[in-house]
Amino acid sequence: MSAALCGVAIFFVFSVPTQASDRSASHRKAHSDKDPSSPFVGAASTYNPFRPGYDSGGKQTASGEDYSEHSWTAAIQTRLRKFFGGISENTYRPRFALVETADKRAVVKINDVGPLKPGRIIDFNERTMKYFDPTMQRGVIKNVRVTPLQGEDWIPGPA
Repeated sequence: MSAALCGVAIFFVFSVPTQASDRSASHRKAHSDKDPSSPFVGAASTYNPFRPGYDSGGKQTASGEDYSEHSWTAAIQTRLRKFFGGISENTYRPRFALVETADKRAVVKINDVGPLKPGRIIDFNERTMKYFDPTMQRGVIKNVRVTPLQGEDWIPGPA
């Protein structure tokens, strides 16, 4: 009887995450584990789709409401949408946020989302921006705290 030799090759594939994927994975985890009532801190800007130079979106907000410069509303950064669960592809329930700067506070209705510029977490409509920046000259307000509010019975305006 002759002996036959069989060779079996076993390959192992190791996946070593890069630093970039480690950061994005931890970034996603940090946001998914976030306490829904803790604030986000970043910059606020303003938008009005009826003004010259406005380059994204339209007059209808993600909630289905038309943009109004006279209400107390804002658009939240798209990546923060899940923390303001009322705005999704097919449904809308009013969501509110407490917005704070060093010297002012207001409750705003979150009725829109958008891919805001880097560092910005919220885009105010004109009325809201005029409250925080009466001259409308700053353009961007830094270090704004935006805290999601639970429930649907909030009255938007200065707090």
